[in-house]
Amino acid sequence: MKTKGRPVKSLMYVPPDGKEPVPKMKDIEFFKHQRLIVLRNRGRIDPERIDDYIAYDGYAALARALTEMTPEGIIAEVSAAGLRGRGGAGFPTGAKWAVCRRAPGTPRYLVCNGDEGDPGAFMDRSVLETDPHAVIEGMVIGAKAVGAAKGFLYIRNEYPLALACMETAIGQAREYGLLGTDILGTGFDFDVEVVRGAGAFVSGEETALLASIEGGRAYPRQRPPYPAERGLWGKPTVINNVETWANVPSIIRRGAAWFAGLGTATSKGTKIFSLVGKINNTGLVEVPMGISLREIVYGIGGGIPGGRDFKAVQIGGPSGGCIPKALLDLPVDYESLKSAGGMMGSGGMIVMDEDTCMVDIALYFLRFAGEESCGKCTPCRIGTREMARVLARITKGDGTGDDLIKLESLAPTVKQGSLCGLGQTAPNPVLTTLRYFRDEYEAHIFDKRCPALVCKDLIAFAIDPAACVGCFLCKKACPTGAISGEAGKVHVIDAKACIKCGICLNVCPPKVRAVRKTTPAIAGAAGSPTSSTRAAASPKTGEGR
Repeated sequence: MKTKGRPVKSLMYVPPDGKEPVPKMKDIEFFKHQRLIVLRNRGRIDPERIDDYIAYDGYAALARALTEMTPEGIIAEVSAAGLRGRGGAGFPTGAKWAVCRRAPGTPRYLVCNGDEGDPGAFMDRSVLETDPHAVIEGMVIGAKAVGAAKGFLYIRNEYPLALACMETAIGQAREYGLLGTDILGTGFDFDVEVVRGAGAFVSGEETALLASIEGGRAYPRQRPPYPAERGLWGKPTVINNVETWANVPSIIRRGAAWFAGLGTATSKGTKIFSLVGKINNTGLVEVPMGISLREIVYGIGGGIPGGRDFKAVQIGGPSGGCIPKALLDLPVDYESLKSAGGMMGSGGMIVMDEDTCMVDIALYFLRFAGEESCGKCTPCRIGTREMARVLARITKGDGTGDDLIKLESLAPTVKQGSLCGLGQTAPNPVLTTLRYFRDEYEAHIFDKRCPALVCKDLIAFAIDPAACVGCFLCKKACPTGAISGEAGKVHVIDAKACIKCGICLNVCPPKVRAVRKTTPAIAGAAGSPTSSTRAAASPKTGEGR
């Protein structure tokens, strides 16, 4: 921050463990590993002022595309850049545009998919709120490339600020002659309409989104034909997500070679992730493709709070895979993540520490997928819920070795038989946790214990007599009266009366830490299966391996 050209020290960033402020943003640990392309204008411009966007080369790419380039030239430039869809599947953007341009039938349509429903994800929302004109500019360029005259911005209704920003930006673009008829005096016509989504997670799937725009229920359709051939109202339609459209102006303005020089051989450019979970620095990060998970988690994210151990990171939203500590040096690109059992997805990245139960995590995401399933196809409608029931049984300590076999049989069936991407990817959390954390499943099933002390039915609460000071806080807070003891004397928890709500743990003073989570007495009891028995009851087969 500067005043009259001079840096203001009091407004500079000061690291938590440092004494001296850091003058430049590029030297701050959180930012110095990033490469801002889509997020280049966040915090730099007023998103409700088109002049601010224009001052930073806004709409310069559009002017070049409309006055100097042919539609085929635009598609060739985007193809040469190697831009792939940032919404999850990673399909080459230029190839999709080329299919749409060649497809018979008019009118042609463009759609921006802003239906961001992944838990912990806010990438698209941030772009829509901070740089709406980049999305509009990208869409107008795309419209010129495929020959579309009408576009739709599909944004979920839970994003009121994003909706307001986009409506304002569209109005300003029309006023400046950048949308509507005869754009920039070139004779090209294109306009955009905002459509509010009702919040169904399945609406993020492209064919379900099209059904919603048409006024129907958000049900996915069988593919082929793909939307680029037969989309909205049976006409050729290009669908890309917010981040993909926002990349287009930079490619046209700076050239395909510049963009292709970023990232890896098959994954070009940058990717935005919402970095959340058990990590010191949360927020949106834009990084070059090919960066390692370690650099994101420890370089940008600052590691795990409290010095705890990193356990896994879930990438790709609720349908993504859980990548373990052993793969921290895995490069973040489409192919590497797929080989590890995960997926790029739209960019959700949830970090987990040693206190995370991987069986419980798999259950959480399976329940989410089951509840969000539209119910149109049987494998997804029934398969996700049945896998969730099996996982719930395991977390309660009622699982058997046959349950592992059932999960490994059900998961591929759901993947192969589901109609759309929701069902096809929903088993990923189960398959990756079985692949990398099978010992936790076995502990729940055979030892009747949760190693992370998370699953309610497999833990107990106890008071350490050596630490208890008899402060009465836990006794007063207990809703069932399960804690007994006199002031100044050691308290005791009655296991039969305890409902395992955890309030006693929360109110126990941090300096005392007398209340502890522990394993119930039933865990490790005589008669637990030996390792050979486990191997027979839990063969390590199936796609999860």
